[in-house]
Amino acid sequence: MKRLLLCTDLDRTLIPNGLQPESSMARERFKLIAGRSEIKLAYVTGRHRALIEQAIAEFDLPQPDFAIADVGTTIYRVDSSGWHRLNEWDTKIAMDWLNLSRDELVRILSVFPAMQLQEKQKQALHKLSFYVSPETDGQVLLDELNVLLRQNGIKANLIWSVDEAANLGLLDVLPARANKLHAIEFLMQQNGFRPENTMFAGDSGNDMDVLISSIPSVLVANANAEVKRQAANACKETLYIAKGDYLGMNGNYSAGIIEGAAHYWPEVEVWLDKIN
Repeated sequence: MKRLLLCTDLDRTLIPNGLQPESSMARERFKLIAGRSEIKLAYVTGRHRALIEQAIAEFDLPQPDFAIADVGTTIYRVDSSGWHRLNEWDTKIAMDWLNLSRDELVRILSVFPAMQLQEKQKQALHKLSFYVSPETDGQVLLDELNVLLRQNGIKANLIWSVDEAANLGLLDVLPARANKLHAIEFLMQQNGFRPENTMFAGDSGNDMDVLISSIPSVLVANANAEVKRQAANACKETLYIAKGDYLGMNGNYSAGIIEGAAHYWPEVEVWLDKIN
């Protein structure tokens, strides 16, 4: 039996908590696909574990087989006995921060007044998250941060995105090897999945590393214009931009994930025929 790894972001990708409407039956069809024995499902998100579990309950989402949390800095294997953190991943990424504590790293970054530390529950062992004032030029800030971090010998991955509803910039500071792409690649290697048997769905700037990679990906139709502009330069063979009209759906959220899955994996259409 062919094994497939379906990876998806949560907020405004699988979860319909953006401004655009959700298609009727889209999440039900997604659950049908995710429930197939051929599929291993991985949630790939900036949320921490408790917020992932909250989303599963609130939006009636299928239980995943894996969860890549905290923007790629934490990985869990999920089964009937519970959530099991993959310590091998923690060990792999830890050395990039020179064993500095989060407080020590915050002190180094405190020279940038536009950055405000997010709430305690949004921080993780290997993730520092900041709000950034909307007047800030994101690219200039990233350039200046990279210079400061290099001067201190810290290898970091900076993830920039925008919360349109709150009109705030969002900045995650991670170890250099910790991002959604590297975490998905780690899962693939650990579980024997090849790129042609893997798919990722996303919508925002913190998904861009995967969207422009060699992993087959789908950008849902409700993604913002800037992300679509950046994605336009990606490899057309490994990035599908959902257009809508597939099975009468609009391509937003889970409808876009389904459209992309059917694009890459022909068997999806056969599965969906059973409920259409």
